[in-house]
Amino acid sequence: MNNMNVIPWIALLFVQFASIIANAQSPRKPVRVGVVGLVHSHVHGILGRAKMGDIEIVGIAEPNRDLAERFLKRHNLPMSLVYPTVEEMLDKTKPEAVTDFGRIIDHLKTVQVCAPRGIHVMVEKPLAVSLNHAKQMEALAKKHNIHLLTNYETTWYGSNHKAYAMIHGDKAIGDIRKMVVHDGHQGPKEINVNPEFLEWLTDPVANGAGALFDFGCYGANLATWLMKGERPLTVTAVTQQIKPDIYPKVDDESVIILTYPKAQAIIQGSWNWPFARKDMEVYGQTGYVFTVDGTRMRVRLKDDKAEQPMEAAKTDIPAADPFAYLASVVRNETKKEDELSSLKVNMIVMEILDAARQSAKEKKPIALK
Repeated sequence: MNNMNVIPWIALLFVQFASIIANAQSPRKPVRVGVVGLVHSHVHGILGRAKMGDIEIVGIAEPNRDLAERFLKRHNLPMSLVYPTVEEMLDKTKPEAVTDFGRIIDHLKTVQVCAPRGIHVMVEKPLAVSLNHAKQMEALAKKHNIHLLTNYETTWYGSNHKAYAMIHGDKAIGDIRKMVVHDGHQGPKEINVNPEFLEWLTDPVANGAGALFDFGCYGANLATWLMKGERPLTVTAVTQQIKPDIYPKVDDESVIILTYPKAQAIIQGSWNWPFARKDMEVYGQTGYVFTVDGTRMRVRLKDDKAEQPMEAAKTDIPAADPFAYLASVVRNETKKEDELSSLKVNMIVMEILDAARQSAKEKKPIALK
């Protein structure tokens, strides 16, 4: 090959190499995300990170203009983002995914509107107000091939993922025998949630229940995950109204007991704790793992003479936060859905919550079919 033939090949390789470098260096377009509802105060999580670059809030569906003005002013976002209905927001802004911060009862409507348009949905916990709603949502998600995710704060606790790795990866405590999960706070009114949140959170129709659903869902989610998707044999729940003067329509205290062939889970969701807490105890045949908060842990293994403190790292969680995770799912960068957020696990969670509500009402254990 003479020099005259070599030069074009070298030029072509140079152009291809330059193109690869340029593509590698060019920033990815942010995922277009719509926000459905502002009445769930967890919405501040996405509003406060709107300018990080991985997602772009293209529209917000919220009919309450006063609420929208308060929240958007707080986060320095323009009111031009706000639309009165979900349908109008979707049609005019064309998001790739939506995050639902409305009432739990409205989750079904969000999926009914988004799924036929091929728009992925992430709802705040729990998935739905009932198993019936959840089944309709599941059918729509499968029919239209969308991701339907449920976001729990505890999914983003490194301590929970480190505990799972120790239990199932390292086999550090043997087979699980008992799980005890504590979640809740002093009460939504006591911690001064905004009135728009309090209104539906304490409504048994709009929320499904009180503390039973609001915080019992965390333990049902973690227990199902730790048991690798195994459905419990029975669900037994006891609820109380310790503060009927504050919460006349819903329970403020709940305990759910799940039985498995060789294990038990006790889920304590309460609006009566002296302090906010989200922690867990997992006991195995030969040791235990406790999660104290998002990073701190306490562990005692078979040969330990005493309990040992432990810390989880940021690398233990599947993503930096739920919205970074949602962006990776939409971009198909995540090959497998995180199980804590997955539809499969959260359908079992809804079976548990539905049975727990029935158990508390009928004052007897409920056997899952």
